[in-house]
Amino acid sequence: MHYLRFDTSDSTDGIHTLEALASTRADRHAAVMAEVRQVLDWARQHHLDGPGPLDEGHGWDHDLAVSHEDGGWVAVSLTLTGSEAFAQSLLATFGADDDE
Repeated sequence: MHYLRFDTSDSTDGIHTLEALASTRADRHAAVMAEVRQVLDWARQHHLDGPGPLDEGHGWDHDLAVSHEDGGWVAVSLTLTGSEAFAQSLLATFGADDDE
């Protein structure tokens, strides 16, 4: 991963949240989205119980937001939620933010 770095948090109900943010010039946006696709494809292949609402029994879910900003910048926010096992598996594959 060159653009996406995951920050993690967990709640008292066992749900873990992994969030990655990237803000790049428009000419790098395709590379960011390729990383997003890589993460989501991996999740779909290795955790077949998602995506979908966790309160409906799915093992993981995601939210993707893309916004175009002033000056030709594009911001991407990818948030994944899931069990501790899902979070550990994702972080073992893609790593976490270096600041942790």
